[in-house]
Amino acid sequence: MRGVATFVAAEASSPGPLLTAEVNERLLEARRHDERSVACSLDLERSQTLVAITPTHWHWQGHDYPYLERCRDRTIYYWTGAGFEPVARFGTSLLKLVPSEWGAPTFEIDGVKMLPTRHVSPYDDARRKVDLISPRDKRVLDTCAGLGYFAAWCLAGGAAQVQSFEINPDVLWLRGLNPWSPPSDPRLEVTLGDISECIAALPDRAFGAILHDPPRFGLAGELYSQAFYDHLARVLQPTGRLFHYTGEPNRLTSGRDVPQEVAKRLRHAGFSTQFEGDGVLGVLATRRRR
Repeated sequence: MRGVATFVAAEASSPGPLLTAEVNERLLEARRHDERSVACSLDLERSQTLVAITPTHWHWQGHDYPYLERCRDRTIYYWTGAGFEPVARFGTSLLKLVPSEWGAPTFEIDGVKMLPTRHVSPYDDARRKVDLISPRDKRVLDTCAGLGYFAAWCLAGGAAQVQSFEINPDVLWLRGLNPWSPPSDPRLEVTLGDISECIAALPDRAFGAILHDPPRFGLAGELYSQAFYDHLARVLQPTGRLFHYTGEPNRLTSGRDVPQEVAKRLRHAGFSTQFEGDGVLGVLATRRRR
């Protein structure tokens, strides 16, 4: 397998405060009104803290930080040790951690939002989907790790082990700065690698449940293929559950019914299927088709 490396999950705490336009404006407003301190969140609404205000800087946990006179919307800034920079990286694509009204951020790849935020927190959305596969005491395969929200809820739900795969090292860098991503846990193994290649080396019936949250079909068609679904059935134990995120692509413009195509291929691999929200829930038959 090419380019595979395994990591222990990073602690879910950034090396310093995180700023958004909303928080930055609160700090500037406190300075304009000559306030001595202001309560705000410096970890994307995970907690509240008290910040000391002076005319030239703000002070928090023994350190002085500069005010940002310009702060872009839909951007999260982290402390580098010398200044604040956007939580973004540009390699083959532009990856960016993006704030949401719910606290827990989403992320974008070349401007395409990877997690839902319009009607629900991406963190709470992950909990609903994890509940569908009942992770308690199971070994869970998390095929596309992303920010780790699936893994976080699997661990909270009593999973025996979570094995996560992520193809993009820049996503793992975003994750390391995101306080909503899961902290280090001996039950969590994160592998940098392409699950479409790595799955061939995973043993038969190794997992009690699977979470499959691939990019849209146009970006990762191999993760929607019959061959890949056959592998998912191979590594899953009989009666094991799979949740497959499909999103809600516009059939009128795309000309395709992706959820129906997914359900058909999963049934061919040996799953019974039903549609659940923006995805397909599959239960593996006790005996696989030959």
